[in-house]
Amino acid sequence: MSIFFKSKNRIVYFNSNEQNSAYEMGLALSVLIKEHVLYDKNIVFLCIGSDRATGDCLGPIIGYKLSKYINQPNIHIYGTLEHPVHAKNLKDTVTMINQKHDNAFIIAIDASLGKSDHIGYITLGEGPLKPGAGVDKDLPEVGNLFITGIVNFSGMLDHMLLQTTRLNVVMSMADQICLAISYSINQLKSHLLKEVY
Repeated sequence: MSIFFKSKNRIVYFNSNEQNSAYEMGLALSVLIKEHVLYDKNIVFLCIGSDRATGDCLGPIIGYKLSKYINQPNIHIYGTLEHPVHAKNLKDTVTMINQKHDNAFIIAIDASLGKSDHIGYITLGEGPLKPGAGVDKDLPEVGNLFITGIVNFSGMLDHMLLQTTRLNVVMSMADQICLAISYSINQLKSHLLKEVY
């Protein structure tokens, strides 16, 4: 699977408009999870963002969608449209996750800003996510892996850009990310069954 990871930081971009992007991302995600997760370890999807700005609602939309169809005892989802995880409660949420799920493997998901020709791209990478960096917020780094969706370009008025982001861009990326996560979880289940038996 090294084809997916061409940089030494192991970050890869997927174009959400391409037909196979969800499959390729799901495959890459399952490879990364298999490298790090034992069969009995808790996996947490921490979906960061606010439902009050179109560009920042990628995380809560993904959390909402995942919470509707993922029902496994060792997979946990935090950050939905009903209960978003954002700048004001991120630190407390991470503390609670660490207390509730001992040594959990956290996959942080958030919207991001980037170059104009990267709008609609999804990144998958190893290491922690630095949420709020695109809008100059000082928030704690979080996660063992991260997934970001580039919802708009970075400019002088980044807060305004998040408010004027097209919902279609956000929803399209949310659909692709959810498909990728679903595929990777199915891959993980079959992999873990082989390990157990």
